[in-house]
Amino acid sequence: MSPESGRETAPIAKLLRRLDLAAAGRDEFSSPNPGDGRRLFGGLVAAQSVIAAGRTLGEDPAERPLHSLHAYFLRPGRPGVPIRFAVTRLKDGRNFAARTVFAWQEDEIIFTLHASFTRPEDGIAHQDAMPEAPPPESSHPHERDGHPFEMRHCDSELEDRELAEAGTPLPARRRNWMRPRGPVPDDRLVHTALLVYASDRKLISTGARPHGLVHGRRRAASLDHAVWIHGDFSFDDWLLFDMQSPVARNARALVYGAFYRPDGVRIASVAQEGLIRGGPGPSDGR
Repeated sequence: MSPESGRETAPIAKLLRRLDLAAAGRDEFSSPNPGDGRRLFGGLVAAQSVIAAGRTLGEDPAERPLHSLHAYFLRPGRPGVPIRFAVTRLKDGRNFAARTVFAWQEDEIIFTLHASFTRPEDGIAHQDAMPEAPPPESSHPHERDGHPFEMRHCDSELEDRELAEAGTPLPARRRNWMRPRGPVPDDRLVHTALLVYASDRKLISTGARPHGLVHGRRRAASLDHAVWIHGDFSFDDWLLFDMQSPVARNARALVYGAFYRPDGVRIASVAQEGLIRGGPGPSDGR
C-alpha cells in the first residue's frame, strides 16, 4: 500500500473529537478526557485551550485568527480525569482580542494560556529562507500506532541512536515533516489548534540530542510554550518543522522551532523551555 493510499482516518478523527469541546457555562468548556496512556500530552491541552479561547470571540474565527500564544505547563495532566477550561476575556478591541485560559482537573490548575487574536492586514513582510531539507517522500518514515500525525524525519533516528550510544555528540537540531493522518474540516480555528498540538512534538528530544539522552534515558517535561502565527495557512498537507536548541543550562533546554509550507513560506514560529534530566524514571521530571 502506498503512503498516499494508506493515510489513516481514525487517529485524526479521534483528535478532532477531543477538540470539539462541550459548552459548560458562559466562557467555560469541558472535555471528558478519555483515559488512554500514562500521562496527558501537553500539546493536546494547549490545542483544546486554543479552541476554548477562540469560541469566545463571538464571530467567525477566520475574521480574527490567533496570532500568538504564551503558555505554562504547571502540572502533568492525568488521563481519565475530565478537564474544565475557564476563559477570561481580557480585551475586545477594534483589531485585537486577548484571552486567558485556565485548564483545571478537579481542584488543580494544570495549564495556563494567554492568547491574542487579530484581524489580518496588509503591511511589512520578510522572512529568512527555509532551511534545506529532503522532500517528505524521500525522508525517513516514523510510524507510531494511533498517532494523529504522519511524521517523516529528515535525519535517520537509527543513525542518531547509534551515534549517541557511541558517545558522539549530536547537533541540537532536527527537521521533521508532518501532516494529519486523514481529512481535516475547513475551519481556521481547528487548523490552528492542530498546529499548536503538533508544535509540542520533538522539541525536548532536540534539546537532549547533544547529551545522548535518547528516549528511555531521560526524564523530561515541557515547562512553557509560545507560538506565533504569521499568516493564513492550512494544515491539511505536509509542513516542515525545523527545530534547534541554542542553549541549555541548569537542566533546562531552550528550543526554537519554525513551520514552513513546502513552497518555503514560514507560517509559524515556536519557542519552548524544557526540563531534561538524565536517567530512567517518570516522563515528567518536575
